[in-house]
Amino acid sequence: MSTIIERIKKIILSWPYVTAESHRFGGIEFRINKREMGHIHGDRLADLPFPMKIRNELVNSGRASPHHVLPQSGWVSYWINKGEEDIPAVIELFKMRYEQLKPRSQPKQKENSGMRNVSINK
Repeated sequence: MSTIIERIKKIILSWPYVTAESHRFGGIEFRINKREMGHIHGDRLADLPFPMKIRNELVNSGRASPHHVLPQSGWVSYWINKGEEDIPAVIELFKMRYEQLKPRSQPKQKENSGMRNVSINK
């Protein structure tokens, strides 16, 4: 049976552009194009950065806690206390962060965009 972190890692790494590496304070860090999505310390704690507005919404709604070391920052912590039951909530937070960081595709330009059919008479 796989550990919680292995299950979470498998799901997150299935998303385009996501890579994983060792986190400097232990655990696994997930990145998109050199930007950190967040990290997980073992099977017990996930930390993710968000803009303050979103961070406050997550904390006020009870979906996450202020960061365990930097509570006034935009970072949130999610304590994995219920084991496998917590996996969907952790994935949801990482998905929110993924949506903020994933590359945006450029809109396709139509051929001859902005040009009208003009006939030129000599």
